[in-house]
Amino acid sequence: MNMETNPAWINRHEYPFAPHYYQCEAGKMHYIDEGKGEPIVMVHGNPIWSFSYRHLINHLAKSHRCIAMDHLGFGLSDKPADWSYLPEDHAKNFKQLMEYLQLKDITLIVNDWGGPIGLSYAIAYPERIKRIVLFNTWLWQTNDDWYYQLFSGFMGGVIGKFLIKKFNFFARTFIWVVYGNKAKLTPEIRRHYIEPLKIPAERKGTWVFPKQIISSGKWLGELWSQIDMITAKPTLILWGLRDIAFRKKELERWKGVLHNYTVHTFANVGHYPQEENYEEVGRLLTLFLED
Repeated sequence: MNMETNPAWINRHEYPFAPHYYQCEAGKMHYIDEGKGEPIVMVHGNPIWSFSYRHLINHLAKSHRCIAMDHLGFGLSDKPADWSYLPEDHAKNFKQLMEYLQLKDITLIVNDWGGPIGLSYAIAYPERIKRIVLFNTWLWQTNDDWYYQLFSGFMGGVIGKFLIKKFNFFARTFIWVVYGNKAKLTPEIRRHYIEPLKIPAERKGTWVFPKQIISSGKWLGELWSQIDMITAKPTLILWGLRDIAFRKKELERWKGVLHNYTVHTFANVGHYPQEENYEEVGRLLTLFLED
């Protein structure tokens, strides 16, 4: 029996899930494991955590086994000061958790950095993946794209690191910026993204990721060169059109390589469709899973 409890700052009505932990080499990785049936694995990005998938878990756990982890440095996972926090190392942790859970026929849901981290596993083990769901994300090298060069250079540089370490910029400000309808980011929701990163010393994970948009270009390029391993998988793309991080341009790139996909776009949604339009997202996911 799992005797762990969630911290007192968590609203248990919003996030009623029992905690589970997997011991990585660098620290304990927290994950949710709710429901029974075919597994649905949800992978988050920066600076959010499994909390962003709470509505989908409540909805889908009635018929499926729902798993959502917090990467090291995020949410309820450990935040070791001396770990790399490189995306490639997050992907190794994710692979270890998947091997520990021994899952097959996985529906893989990814968002933001969850795309490269989760899809790296799908590319390596396509026989274990049944379906893929993409919320605003990418997988390719962006080193020649001025848009990402500017963002990565600024937020991954000295000033960005200072803003994140001193003011918790990503959790306090970036989430608000990339939301489509700012009114939907209530103080209560926002609080759950600020609390896990309240201590400056525990924010390393959130300031390493921006620099890696360019610095991990080689790894991203290697993944993209193997995209054919998963392009035939049934794929549902749910895309917020008001996202300033991954725009229509990135959506079109996905559509150009996938062979078996369905797309639904949301005009008033930004970077986190699973948060901003969870009722419609849940309905479309149910139809996709039943198809």
